[in-house]
Amino acid sequence: MIRILPLALVMALPAGAHELGLAGLLSSGNKQDLPPITLSAGMPLADAPWVLKSGTYYEFEIEADGSQELALVGSEFFRAIWIDEIVVEGLEIRPLGLDSVEFDEAGVMEVGFIAIKPGSYSLSVPGSTGESQRLSITIE
Repeated sequence: MIRILPLALVMALPAGAHELGLAGLLSSGNKQDLPPITLSAGMPLADAPWVLKSGTYYEFEIEADGSQELALVGSEFFRAIWIDEIVVEGLEIRPLGLDSVEFDEAGVMEVGFIAIKPGSYSLSVPGSTGESQRLSITIE
């Protein structure tokens, strides 16, 4: 059940309960940058697993070097977040959902999202079996 509070109650909340400002979760004080994901033949996707906090806005880049046509899949992770935008060569895309992305050549994709659903997730190169081709993600 969703409860909508009257404005008088919201304004009476204790200090810190609504300090994100008018932009709410999208405010700059709630934003964190994540290390990039690298798509390159035989190279690890990332240096370390990600640990994210539910309700925080994150941005990261996916960088493909063009050494091979590579994709990144993670439907469970993409369903556990709200994607604000994906930027490719200055074009902003605001999808309702995402299952995977694929690079046919070298390029960079920027992704901005809010972590929503706590749990353990992963992003991986489809068909690969090596742990370096998988990024473990925990949303707390």
